[in-house]
Amino acid sequence: MTHGKSVWSTPRALLCAIAVTCIAVTAGTATFAGMPDGVTKAAPGNLETKPDKAVKDSKRKDGKATNVKGGESIRVEPDQTHQLTVITVKDAPFQSHKSAIGQIAFNDDLSAPVLPQFPGRVLRLLAKVGDVVKAGDPLLEIDSPEILAPQNDFIAAITSLNKAKAQFNLAQTIESRQRTLFDAKAAPLKELQLAEAQLAVAENDLRSAETTLDAARSKLRISGKSEDEIAALQKNGAVSRTSMIIAPISGTVISRKVGPGQYVRIDAPDPLFVIADLSSMWLKAYVPENDAPAIRVGQDVDVRVMALPEGVFKARVVAVGASSDPVTHRVMVRSEVTNPDGILKADMFASFRIAIGSSASSPSVPVESVIRHGDEAAVWVEQEPFVFKRRLVKLGLEREDAIQISAGLNAGERVLSRGAIFVDNEWRQ
Repeated sequence: MTHGKSVWSTPRALLCAIAVTCIAVTAGTATFAGMPDGVTKAAPGNLETKPDKAVKDSKRKDGKATNVKGGESIRVEPDQTHQLTVITVKDAPFQSHKSAIGQIAFNDDLSAPVLPQFPGRVLRLLAKVGDVVKAGDPLLEIDSPEILAPQNDFIAAITSLNKAKAQFNLAQTIESRQRTLFDAKAAPLKELQLAEAQLAVAENDLRSAETTLDAARSKLRISGKSEDEIAALQKNGAVSRTSMIIAPISGTVISRKVGPGQYVRIDAPDPLFVIADLSSMWLKAYVPENDAPAIRVGQDVDVRVMALPEGVFKARVVAVGASSDPVTHRVMVRSEVTNPDGILKADMFASFRIAIGSSASSPSVPVESVIRHGDEAAVWVEQEPFVFKRRLVKLGLEREDAIQISAGLNAGERVLSRGAIFVDNEWRQ
């Protein structure tokens, strides 16, 4: 070679170079400087979303690279498969759900306020907030002169009953004697008829006295007298100014608005006690008004409480509000939640999830199988062992562990789950 002259200066060398280049281009591959031996670039394939993406078909020296066939496909090296999990697409039921947030509250249907029947002064408090009581247990003792009146009425009713019984017994004796005399033709008919009339009057008076006594006994029960106290009053006739206010239902004392020595009135705005059965609670949730028509009484609800994230509580819708809040445009939906262990507390924040409509089966994949990029969603579908192809799909409903595929994938196909993001990142490099 002449010093200072180009290697392409001779016509023969130039023609040889052009011939080699044409042969390589005709074969569809070209070897580039700086690439490892055996690494070639292929002509663009039939691409779905990236028609200009080059095709790689080599091992990278860093050990992390993958082999790629076609613009949307990628080949995984065998030593990389331990990072990947391939699953078979199966049909799974999906159902639309509505969600809302709210608060746990006491069940008003199982709660009872305790009010005084008479005005008076509190002598003793026998229950405090948090106590578990049974129906009939005493809550407080009150001193009131108005309690004397029902006791006096009861004693008077007992006296009237005793008198009515004596009159009835006497009328029976007279009627029996007159009937005997009349049968022996020793007394006129009118004497027998008079005795029968007196017996009927005595019998009616006895019934009236018994009714009056029952009413007086009921007043004593309402005033807080126990059956033992009523029996002692009936036996001894001794009245008392004090009375016990008792629990109307079994449950837990959740509120107390009275103290020792306090004078209570029957028209007080607040009840003395509130007792609630905590075995069942309410969830008051507020749903957007456009979701309210889809919610019906009796539907099952899954309840999650923020303070108890590990548990899901089962509930049932018991009421849907009749009006929408004019500010928030939400409707109150009340659900009844079982609370057997008492772990749900009033005013806890909670959310509910309710199924709407009927469920339908469709292809389902794990959440980690779906690669989102902008408005696109794609999965990597296995074409052959170690070869995966990127495919765009249309997503449907989403659950905690799976996503519904409404278009682009069929049951029975195999897709990447664990490692899908790894393969997608390698493909984009």
